[in-house]
Amino acid sequence: MSSHKNREHLEVIRDNIAASPELSDAEKSDGVKLVEEWIAEDKGFGLLYDALVGLSSKFDPLLKELGLD
Repeated sequence: MSSHKNREHLEVIRDNIAASPELSDAEKSDGVKLVEEWIAEDKGFGLLYDALVGLSSKFDPLLKELGLD
């Protein structure tokens, strides 16, 4: 997958985290910060998935809804 496509996917994840009604403000903030770091560093999705779920199990259904499980 190209770097441009990775960035687009990461931006979708970031936006969905920020808009999620299931996450607390703190979880949203932590999740968005993490994704923005990954956008800057352009890391792989498997590691991001694990890192987000490590912050809170509430990220798991959100990522699955986006087809990223």
